[in-house]
Amino acid sequence: MNHFVLPPGIQIFERGWLSANNILLYGNGDVSLVDTGYCAHQDLTLDLVKNALQKHGLFSLNKIVNTHLHSDHCGGNAVLFKAYQPEIYIPAAEALAVSSWDEELLSYHNLGQECPRFSYSNLLLPGSEIVLGSHLWQVLAAPGHDPHSVMLYQANHQILISADALWEEGFGVIFPELWGESGFEEVAQTLDLIEGLNIAFVIPGHGKPFANVKKALEAARSRLDYLASDPDRNARHGAKVLLKYKLLEWRSIEMRKVSQWIANTPALLAAATLLNMEVGEMAAWLPLALVKSRAARIEQEHLVNLD
Repeated sequence: MNHFVLPPGIQIFERGWLSANNILLYGNGDVSLVDTGYCAHQDLTLDLVKNALQKHGLFSLNKIVNTHLHSDHCGGNAVLFKAYQPEIYIPAAEALAVSSWDEELLSYHNLGQECPRFSYSNLLLPGSEIVLGSHLWQVLAAPGHDPHSVMLYQANHQILISADALWEEGFGVIFPELWGESGFEEVAQTLDLIEGLNIAFVIPGHGKPFANVKKALEAARSRLDYLASDPDRNARHGAKVLLKYKLLEWRSIEMRKVSQWIANTPALLAAATLLNMEVGEMAAWLPLALVKSRAARIEQEHLVNLD
């Protein structure tokens, strides 16, 4: 963690790439969890929370806060709600989609992913504040990776929970650009917002926490320039990330099923259109692109994940 010492009452569950990192915040009668991982890991998420509560002499979970509603950040909501009945906070712009459980608006259908249905109790409004554990956190809009994403900032300790707006070496896929909406400009604006904050420590949505914010911002801006200078790059990158993410869940899958999944995933069809590919071309190119980047191998007509 680059020698930064977290204040009491914050525990980070650093997860792999299939599940987003979870942050447990506790104190002054409140116990909150930021983000809950992917549904395929929901039992592990529940165990992590149970063990942490027991370790700290806590008895329940009061709040779940979702920075955004991609399936890797809220896939554990349902199982944790069943166990603890916490209040669930979501970005305000997602209220209608969650109320009606519209899987297209919620991106699960578009991205070829799954998320058990859940309800919300409260909304996160950019510009507002929320008590999580012992501290007051500011809710900041962070569009780009997801139009409705938020970050959480604790000014006294200069801690930023950045979700997928900033990682140590980049940021999350700029999905809006895949379906013809603006995303590059929003990523740039979010990076500018982060640069204007006094930050000593960042807890990202994926990867290890870090203290060198200047270096991370430089890497993110360089990455953004690279992607925005040729939108085909973002389409290729997004397609590869989507398949790799699904392969983390599958571990090994028949090639014909990979082709079927690609043909039934709207985000990949949109990427194919951007790249002037037919569906069959995308289905042939994409697994080989993962193999070329050493993220997978093909073995006995199966696509196999490589960590």
